[in-house]
Amino acid sequence: MKAYLNGQEYSFEEGETILQLARRAGVFIPTLCRFEPLEHKPATCRVCLVEVSDDTGTRMAASCETPLADGMRIDTLSRRVRDMQRTQVEMIFADHDQECVSCARHGDCELQDLGEAVGLSRNRFTHRLRPTAAERPLDDSAAGMTRDMSKCIRCLRCVEVCRQIQGVAALTVDGQGLGACIGVGMADDHSASACIQCGQCTLVCPTGALAERDQNDLVLDMLADPEVTTVFSFAPSVRVLLGEEFGFAPGVNVEGKIVGALRRIGADVVLDTDFAADVTILEEGTELLGRLKKGTPGPMFTSCCPGWINYAEKHCPGILPHISSTRSPQAILGALAKSYLPKAMGLEKERLRTVSIMPCIAKKDEAARPELAREGGLPDTDVVLTVREFARLLRRMGVDLADVEPEPFDNPFMSASTGAAVIFGSTGGVMEAAVRTVYAVVTGKELEHIEVAPLRGMDGVREAVIDLGEGNGSIKVAICHGLRNARALAEQAMAGESPYDFIEVMACPGGCVDGGGTARVKGDYHPHARTRQQGLYSLDRAMPRRQSHKNQQVKKLYEDFLGEPNSHLAHELLHTAYSDRSETPSETIFANKKRLTLTD
Repeated sequence: MKAYLNGQEYSFEEGETILQLARRAGVFIPTLCRFEPLEHKPATCRVCLVEVSDDTGTRMAASCETPLADGMRIDTLSRRVRDMQRTQVEMIFADHDQECVSCARHGDCELQDLGEAVGLSRNRFTHRLRPTAAERPLDDSAAGMTRDMSKCIRCLRCVEVCRQIQGVAALTVDGQGLGACIGVGMADDHSASACIQCGQCTLVCPTGALAERDQNDLVLDMLADPEVTTVFSFAPSVRVLLGEEFGFAPGVNVEGKIVGALRRIGADVVLDTDFAADVTILEEGTELLGRLKKGTPGPMFTSCCPGWINYAEKHCPGILPHISSTRSPQAILGALAKSYLPKAMGLEKERLRTVSIMPCIAKKDEAARPELAREGGLPDTDVVLTVREFARLLRRMGVDLADVEPEPFDNPFMSASTGAAVIFGSTGGVMEAAVRTVYAVVTGKELEHIEVAPLRGMDGVREAVIDLGEGNGSIKVAICHGLRNARALAEQAMAGESPYDFIEVMACPGGCVDGGGTARVKGDYHPHARTRQQGLYSLDRAMPRRQSHKNQQVKKLYEDFLGEPNSHLAHELLHTAYSDRSETPSETIFANKKRLTLTD
């Protein structure tokens, strides 16, 4: 069958839409709500209008939902088409808070790009529709995220990623007409909802309607206060993520530049969260071996991902006894920074403030957990900045990462790390790091092949059997990323039918390298996952030590302070507890209900 696009003849297959043909032919048609990475086709924005002529006459049609017909003629360039596309965009802008300078996506907004694409220079409708936009809710109740519905353009991408990818279904469509916006089920606010604050919705939101809670002013207050000692640290994945915000290729290691940039803006102490990741392995590995020795019903699940912890507490609390009590690397570093570090460096702990740079929005929520606080309720981690936030902070202070000279960590107490720690940032990395150390503890030998191939890759669920040597048997492990995959493994474990001894869960697809606080890519979803992952694997190969139990600073920490893994003091500082938070209004609706798709 053939159709004519702007006068040119093209062949097409039955069922193909006008937009699909246009994209195949390299003909530009502006779109907003259509989002190919999620196979998302809601046809709500009506921006992709074209003029269609066929046996029924001539009409305007949305190209994303209009199937081609033999002999159809399509015009994407006429004055009528351009005027109607521009009118659609005018109405979207008019129903939208246009305080762009205060928006989380200022300068990185798909709606602004769309206005330029259709030639929008003025808006005839703003004063007619804007009051309605202002009446929609601004919800900043959650520790990690804000939900500003005056900026929502109802593309429904967030609803789809929450349901399709995560299987959480925390987001709903509330209201009608101009009052319609994205809600959080029947919960009173965001913090009480079924949302686990993974932040994947913020990666696909084309505007600033869903965003991380910006805490840069708190950090600037700390830096400006001469009485405060600021301790900064950054996660394993951040060194291959931050560069993208400053024009570097995905996966490029900018660790030294991050250290240099932090010193330039006035950080007093710069630590490496990789150090705490090595501590995590010693604590979690010891915990696993203890459970296996006691015959505790398995499997044991990892605990370093706060999105997974939130999901377990809110959506499947029956799994909580199976989750390791070991804190995440961020929480371990915060605890040590406010207990061990003041003694080691002669600092006044009352004046010390910790700032963590993470790829993850849920880490903000983790830092606010009462279980992770010191005496008097003071948090171990005072502020968490996402990768996007930290990039904004550097720009606010006039620092371009490309112009910063790399500097090394120089702290002799909590900055050394291993290759095992750096791969924490990828799905499978925590498990591989644990296997390297558990094997050495059990056998007294190092793994012959330190890179455990079955644990790597991007499949949603992977498994492996680890032979622990003659007379020691083996352990069966699994890795999953994305919470829809985690749910299946959790239900299997709760039913007592899991074949595994140890399971790694990361809430975000790809792991921390694709966390909710990482750099956005307009119109795409996780296009650089493998490149970022390979960046971490390259760093691992280049490290002089690749097993957590070989970190000399970690050995000194245990010798001088903690005693041994899982000691009484280690439990007090480095372990935590979880609670059932499933009785929220949103959970009442979604707990036993089929996960809906938009077409349902």
